[in-house]
Amino acid sequence: MSGQLKVRQVKSPIGGTSSQRNTLRSLGLKRIGHEVVKEDRPEIRGMVKTVAHLVAVEEV
Repeated sequence: MSGQLKVRQVKSPIGGTSSQRNTLRSLGLKRIGHEVVKEDRPEIRGMVKTVAHLVAVEEV
């Protein structure tokens, strides 16, 4: 797992749990359409899995 993941927020966290909102913030996502590039590590994969219904992910 060496590489990077491009994570883009596609849905709003409104109505989600505070844990999901905190996870989006930890990933660096602030609004719909915002993209960040993160290292492909197990910690990041777990965070993405937690909010999988709110984000789109692609390997870079």
